[in-house]
Amino acid sequence: MNIVEQDFYTQIILSMAALVGLTSFLMLGQGRLLRLIFVFALQGLLLTLTTALVAYSLDNPHLYISAVMTLALKVIFIPWMLRREVMQMNMHRDVEALSNKTALMLGGASLTVFSYYVLHPIVQTTSPAMLNALAVSLSVVLLGMLLMISHRQAIAHVVGFMSIENGLFFAAIVATNGMPMVVELGIAFDVLVAAVLFGIFFFHIRSSIDSLDVDKLNRLNEVDK
Repeated sequence: MNIVEQDFYTQIILSMAALVGLTSFLMLGQGRLLRLIFVFALQGLLLTLTTALVAYSLDNPHLYISAVMTLALKVIFIPWMLRREVMQMNMHRDVEALSNKTALMLGGASLTVFSYYVLHPIVQTTSPAMLNALAVSLSVVLLGMLLMISHRQAIAHVVGFMSIENGLFFAAIVATNGMPMVVELGIAFDVLVAAVLFGIFFFHIRSSIDSLDVDKLNRLNEVDK
């Protein structure tokens, strides 16, 4: 498939899918939390642009509202909240030593290949653009799970969780050409509630053990008084 020979909409979807997948790989290999949050915000910006361009290409005005909500939540509010927690914990200079980073990145590449292998027989009757977009969406979901498994910091786990939602959102936008407005509002509300709950969760952990390292949480034991 030659991308130059495709129509404008198909080129948009393929290009944005490749960039969204790339940001997931970049997040997977990040050891600094501030860089991780920045890449997550960049992924949110790519989703915003994708939604706006799909709205323009398909003449679907309500998708512009979805693009604005994505911009407000995933590019501005959630990255700001996570960055504030990192600065308050004085973790902006810390570098998380990832165990066997090469194997981690190879595992991410294997998950991407696996996504294409799984989806190819399912959507082989659709266009190549749809296949590539859905495969990248599934790989973003799997890479988000791998990010949560491989990193120790709770903030990295939140970024992985939100990245999983980004993959599902991208698949929904591409596969359905825009979800109903009530569904998009419900998803935006759920993401907002999750972000607020994570903020409360961080506050209680920070006040209790003065760290967001999940390994320290695993070593906590109940002490009888």
